[in-house]
Amino acid sequence: MKDRFRRYVAHNLGLKLISLGLAVGLWLAVAREPVAEVAVEVPIEFQNIPADLEINSERVPSAQIRLRGPERLVHRVRSADVYASINLAGVKPGERTFDLAAQQVHQPAGMEVVQVIPSEVRITFDQRLRRQVPVQPRVIGTFAEGRAIDRIVVDPPNITISGPRKQVEAVEAAITDPIDVSGTMERGTFVRHAYVSDPMVQVTNPAPVRITVIMKNVLGGSGK
Repeated sequence: MKDRFRRYVAHNLGLKLISLGLAVGLWLAVAREPVAEVAVEVPIEFQNIPADLEINSERVPSAQIRLRGPERLVHRVRSADVYASINLAGVKPGERTFDLAAQQVHQPAGMEVVQVIPSEVRITFDQRLRRQVPVQPRVIGTFAEGRAIDRIVVDPPNITISGPRKQVEAVEAAITDPIDVSGTMERGTFVRHAYVSDPMVQVTNPAPVRITVIMKNVLGGSGK
């Protein structure tokens, strides 16, 4: 019995006591470490959104996450280290309310989620729609005396837009940046971009539009 005691307990007893002392000291240091809280404003990440759906909202929701943990870790927390996620698999068009809980927050190791504000998020979804709309040139300027616009040639005459069905269906035309034809006597060709004022609607594959403004004589004579 004594031999077993010497072999397993008394052997290297000094080193074992030192290791035990270090372990206890480390535990006490961690246990006494100040605890702090921090609030971070973070984006909400939408996962598994169906390919044919659009979030029908100009404002992308965010959340305030209150975290608690050792003071040394709290001082290192950055917004990029924290985010909340919502799984949109199987969502259909219409309004949906989603819970935001600690289980949906991704935070650094060693930190605890204390509170999520808001606790719920309400989002409207609409079916994604793509369609072509005409390009409407916005012509400005002062015409030369006796001259007026005969016709305007737009190339391409239509562009494709996409977005939530309701918004896309409400768009009548894409408008170009202003085209100043002041002093144009015969014709002028201008390159401009076309845009849609609704921020929820995007121009698919945006590219410059070529607009040719052809003038005519309105005081009689041969015309052009």
